[in-house]
Amino acid sequence: MSFFQISITRFMTVYIAQGLMCVYFAYLAYKILKRDRKRLNLMFTGFYISNFISLCINFIYAPITDENIVLIMHSITIFFAFYSPIFILVFELLVLKPEKVINTNKQKTILIGYGVVLSFMIFFLLIEDWGVEIGPPDWTPHWMLPFFLYLVSIVSVCVVGPSFFISYQIYKKFEDAQLKRKWKYFIFGLGAFYACAYGIFISNFLDIPIFRTVIGITDLILIISGAYLMYNGVGRQLE
Repeated sequence: MSFFQISITRFMTVYIAQGLMCVYFAYLAYKILKRDRKRLNLMFTGFYISNFISLCINFIYAPITDENIVLIMHSITIFFAFYSPIFILVFELLVLKPEKVINTNKQKTILIGYGVVLSFMIFFLLIEDWGVEIGPPDWTPHWMLPFFLYLVSIVSVCVVGPSFFISYQIYKKFEDAQLKRKWKYFIFGLGAFYACAYGIFISNFLDIPIFRTVIGITDLILIISGAYLMYNGVGRQLE
């Protein structure tokens, strides 16, 4: 059996469509960091860099047909993809509260704590019918119910809910009409990113080829538009 194998459709999806996303994330991160590297900039950029790393790992294992290697690298890809929103949550906390309140130690506690909780997903992979199945002929991941429920719960409770709540609190604090409008762009972009995330959750759980294709196209649009709206709403001002 060949160690490397990839279909034309998967090649186009991973190396063309997702490749463009990867370049786009790197470009936005560079635009923000080239101006300043203060904590706000670093946290906002962390969102793009974490997604960039996730896509790069996906490039590496996409053609591989060794089940163990694919499973391990898929898990790492998922970790970085769903670790990325914690940077946005910390960024929002820094906007809402003075940096003296959300000091470096608290920031590290949030980042490390969420990383530890998210990494617990590895235990589901060790239990049969609890984790992820990946194999021939298409080599696409199929998430078992326990793994699906764990990730959905962690992401929803730890980042999605708090992030939207804090975003609304920040929006209410703004009195300037232009600031409110810019922050709306950010919230819409955040919503697009989270819609993409839940699309991935459902697609990998249901494992229906046609549904996976539709979600793949939809998610591509959502993630690019979401990244742009977030950058246009907030990231551009960080330059």
